[in-house]
Amino acid sequence: MASPVSKVSLLPRDIGSLSRTVPPGLPGTLHVLGANGGMSVAPDADFTLLFGRNEPDVHVCVGAGDTRVSRRQGLIVRESSRWVLHNTGGVPIRFPGSRLVLGGDRAPLQAGFTPLFVVSPRREHLLEVRITASAPAGPGSGPGAHEEETRDEARELEPEERLVLVCLAQRYLRLEPYPQPLAWAQVAFELGELQPERQWSPKRAAHIVAKVRKRLSKEYGVPGLLEEEVPQPVGNTLNHNLITDLLITATLVRSDLRLLGE
Repeated sequence: MASPVSKVSLLPRDIGSLSRTVPPGLPGTLHVLGANGGMSVAPDADFTLLFGRNEPDVHVCVGAGDTRVSRRQGLIVRESSRWVLHNTGGVPIRFPGSRLVLGGDRAPLQAGFTPLFVVSPRREHLLEVRITASAPAGPGSGPGAHEEETRDEARELEPEERLVLVCLAQRYLRLEPYPQPLAWAQVAFELGELQPERQWSPKRAAHIVAKVRKRLSKEYGVPGLLEEEVPQPVGNTLNHNLITDLLITATLVRSDLRLLGE
């Protein structure tokens, strides 16, 4: 029998986002990635993964330099055949959307990719988590089958749609606390700076995003993207729901900010 140590391995910092990279591992393997690299843990390793801002004290560093993030902010441990997140620090940990895991609380993690956000008053710090899913049984099984199952359901976007959405969602992608979609006038201004020949206007940008909302509602069944689905006043709710879906499905990731010249 292999020792527990052999079932734990390091992930290099240049591996790329776990939203698009599926490291090798048996079904149930935990992969956690911070800004300086990460770690993979087999489901039977009997290993507790620690994360926080003080790199010498933890296995995965998150929030380095931000003293509001705890030295040991949390841990992930295998409990009853599933991985469970424990927040042992002083600031909340946010799941995609608005669900918060407060200090002292715990939450089970699902198979596939989950971006977690350590919420500091200064900013949010990203901790990427991927749990390798079980391979489907039957005709679809075999080599490579579990990679297919763990592939995230990214939405199809045209290049122009992606550009507008990245501009609209840039506060979310920069991990700003309590982000909101950019105003249409600001979206048009920034796109006009990038592409002065395209004559961007607030109306044009809003029209492109509205088409994406309608398509995702129809083709993918994403809720909360149509005006009749949300209570009045609508405000930014439709675009917030759209951005949340695009982040959860890893359709938009932080590296997309390069489209804005960052």
